[in-house]
Amino acid sequence: MARYKGPDCKLCRREGQKLFLKGTKCNTNKCPFEKKGYAPGQHGRTRRFKQSEYGVQLREKQKVRRIYGILEAQFRNYFAKADRMKGITGENLLKLLESRLDNVVYRLGFAPSRKTARQLVRHRHFYVNDGLVDIPSYNVKEGDVVKVKDKSKKLNVIHTSLRKIKDDRQYPWLSLDKANLTGNFQNVPNREDIPDMINESLIVELYSK
Repeated sequence: MARYKGPDCKLCRREGQKLFLKGTKCNTNKCPFEKKGYAPGQHGRTRRFKQSEYGVQLREKQKVRRIYGILEAQFRNYFAKADRMKGITGENLLKLLESRLDNVVYRLGFAPSRKTARQLVRHRHFYVNDGLVDIPSYNVKEGDVVKVKDKSKKLNVIHTSLRKIKDDRQYPWLSLDKANLTGNFQNVPNREDIPDMINESLIVELYSK
């Protein structure tokens, strides 16, 4: 299945909540979701129906896919890997998604959204432990250092993003050195530290059918 290239705000409207796909714009009154919080489509305003158990589980899976920008096949692979790991499958899934390089770049504040982070990684602007990495799905491991390439340190998108992130936007599993444009992935995050409103147990139930 091809990657979605339509308006990001339609995805938020479809899920009935902000997914913060457009970075800082989502926190302003310019966010289309503020004006059009109903589902997209001709009958979006009037559509009222009770979702089935399967429908609720499916929507949760779609929401997580859209938050992290993952294709369906990729998501299934992540779930299969999480299921093979020791521990709770749902938590393992979120930990794998949080360990993606594009997500780490976004969490560190080098990009205003995961979509922009993916583009920056693909355009070869980041090193991981002094090695150039251009694969957004690259699995960042505990202790890895992510830094902006020297030739990319003047990129306006990176500095603008860092200026706009709130001082209280801190993630305990990451450390950031703004002066040197370097971040450290200190450890795989605990479930309670991941801020997104996700009910991963619904996804496990969906794939367990």
